[in-house]
Amino acid sequence: MQAASLTLYIDGNCPLCVAEVKRLRAWDRHRRLAFVDIAQPGFDPSPLGVELAALNRQIHAWTADGHRLVGIDTFVAAYTHVGKGWIVAPLRVPMLRPFFRAAYLVFARNRMRLSRWLGMGTLSECTTQACRFKVD
Repeated sequence: MQAASLTLYIDGNCPLCVAEVKRLRAWDRHRRLAFVDIAQPGFDPSPLGVELAALNRQIHAWTADGHRLVGIDTFVAAYTHVGKGWIVAPLRVPMLRPFFRAAYLVFARNRMRLSRWLGMGTLSECTTQACRFKVD
């Protein structure tokens, strides 16, 4: 089996994040993506050279050759890998990138609250494993 070309580090306690993982997995016919749940007990970020707090602030991914992606760059790469790059095309527009970066930071900071507002679960449900996704 071929190794994934992009590994995303996901907050498995976040219902919105888990929904995104499910969507990306459904589109990933060639298994180019791998996912790591940073909320799993025992997860150790030290081999990545990044603190857990940073992984929780913004989504991170690493390419197979060791290149780190953060925030919207992660989404651009992930969607492109699954053949849906057109969905994130606005994130590539240089003049719009500062706006999208700022908007993503607001989203990331409020992802649990947004999940509850959207009826996707609560923090207590997620911490009891209801929102967990299966890691490859």
